[in-house]
Amino acid sequence: MSIINNINKVFDHRIRLGIMSILMVNEYADFNMLKELLDVTDGNLASHTKALEAAEYIKVEKQFIGRKPNTRYSTTKLGELEFKKHIEALEKLINKQ
Repeated sequence: MSIINNINKVFDHRIRLGIMSILMVNEYADFNMLKELLDVTDGNLASHTKALEAAEYIKVEKQFIGRKPNTRYSTTKLGELEFKKHIEALEKLINKQ
């Protein structure tokens, strides 16, 4: 099986790669934290978190803090596994050179 087969199309976009990278090292991150760290618009971040949620790579929790809505994200076990496989495949590809 070729290394390229483990490269996951879901993680092709830099924003999704960024979201997953942040969530892999934090228990969770809320919408504003991701938006600030990745320097993206609300709409852009929302579309990429929806794609990761649809792939079942992240979980979304909506809650209220005081009277303000808060959306926070965390990785799923599947998301962690797939992201690790993706990063390992990229590392193998880079190290083959």
